[in-house]
Amino acid sequence: MSLSSEALIGLRRVALSAYAKPPVAALPGGFLTRKRGQGVEVADVREYVAGDDIRHLDRGTTARTGRLHIRQFQEERDRVSLLVADFRAPMFWGMQRAFLSVAAAEALVLIGWHLIESGGRVGLLAITVDTPVIIPPRGRTRGMLDVIGGLVQAHAISLTAIQAGQDEGRTLAQALTSAERLTPPGSEIIIASGFDQPGDALADRLDQLAHRRSPRLVLITERKTREMPRGWYPIRFSDGQQKRVYLDGTESEDSDIYQKIDAHPALVLNASDPIDTTGRRISAAFSERYAA
Repeated sequence: MSLSSEALIGLRRVALSAYAKPPVAALPGGFLTRKRGQGVEVADVREYVAGDDIRHLDRGTTARTGRLHIRQFQEERDRVSLLVADFRAPMFWGMQRAFLSVAAAEALVLIGWHLIESGGRVGLLAITVDTPVIIPPRGRTRGMLDVIGGLVQAHAISLTAIQAGQDEGRTLAQALTSAERLTPPGSEIIIASGFDQPGDALADRLDQLAHRRSPRLVLITERKTREMPRGWYPIRFSDGQQKRVYLDGTESEDSDIYQKIDAHPALVLNASDPIDTTGRRISAAFSERYAA
């Protein structure tokens, strides 16, 4: 199943509706949102009250209304997030709505649109079965469109290579070696993967990233629906190879929202869920982190 630029761009509506009422400030563990402070970007204009700094007087609004108005400023902070999409061979299967690879791209785009709207910068590391696709962090809509273009390009590279029987077989730990140098200290690294073939060094790699950055894990999985009984099911990859997966009868709506991967919490997303459900699940998960 291929990725569509038009479909990923259209996820902006889903992302903004899911985050219609975002938290008003950043708390540990979640994504950063707008926070008012003494920066250089105007966040709001309100009427003057006793004790306000007259140096922040908004002359235009004051002249129009005949009443004193004060500018409030948005706190200055360089919010950089690297979106990491796992497009290795184990991600190219799916039982119902989409491949895990497509669901991973959708989840990252939903998160990315929110980050852009919150004033942050986003970049991309798309892990393929060949050479990774890298997009440096940029802000505004142009930055998100670059990320979407990179996702579509990387997904096509992997799909073509897998269909041709080409796969370097790199572990996820090996593929993440470049993530640290692509981001400044203090940034977030958001990894969407099925975490198959992680490699023995994944725990050390995540711990290393967590030393001066904030790794966020998104586990893309496939859960059964009501129509499918518990048991083993054969899955055929796009290159003709087969794999057997066990569906344990756990339904996506009732499952835990987090799962531990090498001691790091991972948000669990079901590739078979409708995209609106995925958007709400992402929003709810990060809202919980703010409140933690």
